[in-house]
Amino acid sequence: MTRAIIQEVLLFLLPFAAFAIYLLIARRNPLAWSSWSKHVSWVAIAGLALVIVSLILGGLLAERHKEGYVPTHMENGRVVPGQFR
Repeated sequence: MTRAIIQEVLLFLLPFAAFAIYLLIARRNPLAWSSWSKHVSWVAIAGLALVIVSLILGGLLAERHKEGYVPTHMENGRVVPGQFR
């Protein structure tokens, strides 16, 4: 779970890093607010879009397992407790 959260945070920060690299290449100070003020909202939207797309693709393309949790059920008139297989 921690790995998934770290992946999403890094995907969100990727556009910010790309824009900072662009500012360095353009010989502007990436730490000056004046360089970021007009672009922060677009960079944040791009980061959120990356996260949303990765979550959707992860949900659609993730490997499905037949094993997993089997809930409590009845077999031959007896209650079989839930278990992981």
